[in-house]
Amino acid sequence: MTELIAFLSTGKGTWGHVNRILPGINGETWNNVILLTNDFGIQNFKQQDGVELVKLETKIGVKELADEIQSKLKDKIKGMEIAVNFVSGDGREHMALISALMKMGIGFRLITLDKDSNVIEV
Repeated sequence: MTELIAFLSTGKGTWGHVNRILPGINGETWNNVILLTNDFGIQNFKQQDGVELVKLETKIGVKELADEIQSKLKDKIKGMEIAVNFVSGDGREHMALISALMKMGIGFRLITLDKDSNVIEV
């Protein structure tokens, strides 16, 4: 299996979506799960085995946020391709993550839940 990176940020119901993708695709588990979050996420997300929370200062500019993400992920991602979920968070956070991954030369697949709550690649 591969690694998963997702934001654990804003949006009604998005934390539930993120929780439902954590088991992985087709019953397989992720090799590594990294959730990018802020102080609120660090304080309120129920920690799970195999899930690493990475605290970001999300109230900064997109370029600065991309640089922070790149800096904090560079030693955590082990493969050259990852799965990414963009349901939680806002557009500027997502732009910063895409920018950081591109600068790091890491390919990514987009994953989400289908209507039956199965994790799928889109």
